[in-house]
Amino acid sequence: MFTAYAIITVITVLANAAIAVADFARAGFVLANSAAVDIPPTWLPWLASLKAAGAAGLLLGLMGVPVIGVAAATGLVLFFVGAVLAHIRVRAYGTLAGPGGYLALAAASLVLAVMR
Repeated sequence: MFTAYAIITVITVLANAAIAVADFARAGFVLANSAAVDIPPTWLPWLASLKAAGAAGLLLGLMGVPVIGVAAATGLVLFFVGAVLAHIRVRAYGTLAGPGGYLALAAASLVLAVMR
């Protein structure tokens, strides 16, 4: 069970760290995606910080602080539920796979962290 937890959590950490960097850098696809769901560009650093904090918390969970890992995974699940709802709200179904994938990773990390 630990192997599955470690693999999924590492993938989730890397994915969230990568998208946080893209958010901080205001990558073109990030700006286009946020515009599609009516998120102002001024929110990007705040959203990126939440993703980075979630990735760091998951990493701490892997390193032996399980309560932080569970809290981080819970935060990421809530964050990406909000992202999915933002896409649904504006009917941006074409870009729903991104936040949906991140939500699936966060949810899997949460379930595995709790089961651990």
